Amino acid sequence: MRQFHKHLTLNLKHTHKQHPNFFSIALPLPLTKPEKNQSLIPPKRRTTTYFFGKILLQKPISQNPILYYKQVHALIVLCGFQSDTFLSNTLISLYSKASNLRYARTLFDRMSERNLISWSSMVSVYSQHGYCEEALMVFIDFTRKCNESVNEYILASVIRACVGLDCGEQVHGLVVKYGLICDVYVGTSLIDFYSKRGGIDEARLVFDGLVEKTAVTWTTMITGYVKSGRSENSLELFNDMKESDVSVIPDRYVLSGVLSACANLKFIEGGKQIHAYVLRRDIEVDISVINVLVDLYTKCGRVKAARKLFDLIEAKNIISWTTMISGYMQNSFDKEAIELYCEMNRLCLKPDSFACSSVLTACSSLQALEQGKQIHAYTIKANLSSDDFVRNSLIDMYAKSDSLIDARRTFDSMTDHNVILYNAMIEGYARQEKLFEAFDLVNTMRLRSFKPNQLTFVSLLGVSAALFALKLSQQIHALVFKFGVSLDLFTGSSLIDVYSKCSLIKDARCVFEEMNEKDIVVWNAMFFGYTQQSENEEALKFYLKLQLSGQKPNDFTFAALITAASNLASLQYGRQVHNQIIKIGLDSDSFLANALADMYAKCGNFEDSSRTFSFTKLKDVVSWNSMISNYAHHGKAEEALKVFDQMIKEGIQPNFVTLVGVLSACSHAGLVEEGLRHFESMGKFGILPGTEHYACMVTLFGRAGKLSEAKEFILKMPIKPAAIVWRSLLSACRIAGDVELGKYAAEMAILTDPTDSSAYILLSNIFASKGMWKDVRRIRERMDFDKVVKEPGRSWMELNNKVHVFLARDKTHCESSQIYSILDDLILNLKGFGYPCEATTLFVND
Repeated sequence: MRQFHKHLTLNLKHTHKQHPNFFSIALPLPLTKPEKNQSLIPPKRRTTTYFFGKILLQKPISQNPILYYKQVHALIVLCGFQSDTFLSNTLISLYSKASNLRYARTLFDRMSERNLISWSSMVSVYSQHGYCEEALMVFIDFTRKCNESVNEYILASVIRACVGLDCGEQVHGLVVKYGLICDVYVGTSLIDFYSKRGGIDEARLVFDGLVEKTAVTWTTMITGYVKSGRSENSLELFNDMKESDVSVIPDRYVLSGVLSACANLKFIEGGKQIHAYVLRRDIEVDISVINVLVDLYTKCGRVKAARKLFDLIEAKNIISWTTMISGYMQNSFDKEAIELYCEMNRLCLKPDSFACSSVLTACSSLQALEQGKQIHAYTIKANLSSDDFVRNSLIDMYAKSDSLIDARRTFDSMTDHNVILYNAMIEGYARQEKLFEAFDLVNTMRLRSFKPNQLTFVSLLGVSAALFALKLSQQIHALVFKFGVSLDLFTGSSLIDVYSKCSLIKDARCVFEEMNEKDIVVWNAMFFGYTQQSENEEALKFYLKLQLSGQKPNDFTFAALITAASNLASLQYGRQVHNQIIKIGLDSDSFLANALADMYAKCGNFEDSSRTFSFTKLKDVVSWNSMISNYAHHGKAEEALKVFDQMIKEGIQPNFVTLVGVLSACSHAGLVEEGLRHFESMGKFGILPGTEHYACMVTLFGRAGKLSEAKEFILKMPIKPAAIVWRSLLSACRIAGDVELGKYAAEMAILTDPTDSSAYILLSNIFASKGMWKDVRRIRERMDFDKVVKEPGRSWMELNNKVHVFLARDKTHCESSQIYSILDDLILNLKGFGYPCEATTLFVND
């Protein structure tokens, strides 16, 4: 070693031509080749620092940078330059870039002399690697041990470190104390600090106080607004930047920020303007900006434009592919998402966790179990199966693909469960109405000290609502309070839905009133609750409350209101709702147009129904079905069949419901041959006859008086006849007065559905029409024995803008005594004129 030092010292004294290549002796890894005519050892000691600095700043050709820096460091020590502050500062920076903080700190501690750059570099090293407390401690040591004054660079690094601590305001005070509050570098760091700590207004105050602003300053403020959810402010700031600071050219970071703001707001026009601005100014953009543009177009529903832009990218990165796959999934282009994922694999690219979770969601929507299993295998192979998003998507995919066993196996194979995974599995059970399994998992979740959250209770309420389990729903409601879960939008709307379905509309309204925050979904849940329980007047009154609340109704709101008007057969209310739809600008919605046409038809106004149908721009199969069914139910068979023929001419493929309407029209008009022809043509449209079609055909034969053909048709059915089919035959027997066949049809209907009262009543009417009163009494006794309850008759009328509802033998109306008195007088007058009471309706009206 001594000889090596001696040899090295002698060589340093040689002339320029005599310098040997001692790097080949000291370093086993080759350094970068020197330039032509460049000496490896500088002739003078004062230039050696510059020489080593240049060597350090050159890109190492070794694949192990840290080893390269250590070898150069060793050479510096051998040459006696270990106390050189410049070289030490450079090495600290390089060790930091190589993520070796231990070497950087060791070198810093051994420095004999430290200048401001040394301290600033060390603070920056810790700050960049997330060691906030260490960075702050180094800064405190600096204030105690260094006589030099604080500069903008060390303060900026300290501020960056304070993002993870609670002392940023104190550092802000130091900035003011040292008079650097207007420095653009320090100011930008303060803006970043306040933005990340949720103080976006404080960040704006710092921003406005800066005289000079760089592109980084504008970017930091714009990005801060976007991340804090104030996208409108970020767009306003971008416009200010373009108008007030001509010297600042928006870079990729600024453009990405404002495009993300447009995407969050679904502001497609603003995004297109920024896109045009980039093209017009010929601003150089990299792939990150194009990726954000793809994201913007997909979030705004412009999937084709996004794909066109995606195809123009020459060197696509993983983010490009992931953004496009996610965009397809978000817009329900699930098949295209899977195809793009497969193409990505064919190009030997490795999808990340975001791409996998997106394509798994697409698989769950398509119930593509095999593709989902292949992606599952890839996530295991690529070591992505531990990602929370991937794990959640896997369970969701298996559950929605009706493979709960695989979903549970995947769930059980995971070691570190969390609330999100439990919720995914509980939702899977709830979707399949596996009540016991869902609650068993909730109990396991509680035993393992995982606290259920809003989504847990929403899933449980969903399954209890589907099963109309009132007691269970009330217990879940109690658990919501027990666990301190607030009545947020999701939990509240779920409780309203379950109470409405369980006929507790007052309890649903109480939940609604208890909620502090209500969006239109919550209001709609209440609207549909009223219509489901036939509280149609309350639904219409409730709309006035909605208007006063300031919430804007949507298409679902008006669908519920149209249903309420239809149930009341109130043309006046229906027209008022229609006017509101036109006023808000939803009259082009095909779903609402179908509902309006149906409402007008139920109110007997076929002119307005037909006009609404004609003005519908996009007539789908539902629109045509609505018109055919409306005409059929009102006995307008010819019009119904004309609409069906027009539908076929326009190339609309009929479905299951279409043929039900057509056959119903034929049965009302007694068109047996026409009905048989349409029934036999169902195979041509790829439709398998269902119970409703068979019931229509039996009604068709029965109304034509062909009871034997109707019975034979039922006996030849390829599926088991449902109760409605036998009731159709029974109804025909009542009209024809066929007692024997009626008794047979009634027995078959009761055998199929013992709880339905219609068969009992129809058979009783047949007996009554023949004067068979003993049999009528026997039917009544059988109903009582079997605990079959007949739903009371219901009628209503609208008078002076108020709907009056009446039930059979109902005396709850405020003027019932006067009504019954007038009815008694009318009956006496009828008997006086010789009108006998019709015996066949005695049982029904009793």
